[in-house]
Amino acid sequence: MHILLDTNVVLDVLLARQKWLESSGAIWRKSDEGVLTAYLGATTFTDIFYIVRRSKDIEIARQSVEICLNAFTICEVNRGILEAAQAKSGSDFEDNILIACAGMYNLDGIVTRDKKGFKDATIPVYTPEELLQEITKNE
Repeated sequence: MHILLDTNVVLDVLLARQKWLESSGAIWRKSDEGVLTAYLGATTFTDIFYIVRRSKDIEIARQSVEICLNAFTICEVNRGILEAAQAKSGSDFEDNILIACAGMYNLDGIVTRDKKGFKDATIPVYTPEELLQEITKNE
């Protein structure tokens, strides 16, 4: 299974957000174990750096980017993806970019804690808990 991770799922792990760490961490581990292949949109990296730098410091932000570069496959964001995102009706351009990335890369789903931003997705959108249930069902 090839899935795209929304920024919030990655930040749950990087910032050890206790409320969501268990389920988001389990998704990350499934990727590390090869049970699934996890992707990040290239634009997600700027968000990760900015949020981690604000929450922690610049060195931890750089380390977080490095960790993600090593852990995930990157969906490039080019003009075609930006135009596809612009054409979507959703009001969150960042989410529209991720939907366009998932479509262009023929991914099997998107994992997010905020499904309402992904109403225009033509592929399944899961919360971390829902994807873990799906993986368990198919094992």
